[in-house]
Amino acid sequence: MAEPETKEDTADEAPKKSSKKGLLIGLVLALLLGGGGFFAAYTGVVGSASSQEDAHTEDPQLTDLPPVAFVEMEPLVVSLGKSGATRHLRFRASLEVVPGHEADVQNVLPRVVDVLNSYLRAVELPMLENPAALIQLRAQMLRRIQLVTGEGRVRDLLILEFVLN
Repeated sequence: MAEPETKEDTADEAPKKSSKKGLLIGLVLALLLGGGGFFAAYTGVVGSASSQEDAHTEDPQLTDLPPVAFVEMEPLVVSLGKSGATRHLRFRASLEVVPGHEADVQNVLPRVVDVLNSYLRAVELPMLENPAALIQLRAQMLRRIQLVTGEGRVRDLLILEFVLN
């Protein structure tokens, strides 16, 4: 004789079928919506106006660098500290100048060396030992160099060597 089905048997089968069906429908909808969103963004249907304009023009991979020239400075050795505990700073830098002003900057290079020597001698030793202070020192030195060379000639100071021993 066949046993009659109980409520537990029918209850177990019904959620399994509906959960698989709901999961399958959700997965199909997610794939369709994701694919449709990708297609719309890829073709430019959805997106900002700038991205549509960029799609019509070719962007060069590399942009041209602005013209630049450098004036190399001779290495400086500055004595630091009291006479009993003398330490030395070896400093080497290059000046980034506006092209066409290399000769002007080269002519006043002795003044640049003088102002850097004077400044570095006046800086306290703990500040020179602090690696984070190099940014501030560089800014101070660049400002002094720009005052000596005149505005608009020197763009930047590139520190090539800064050794404290």
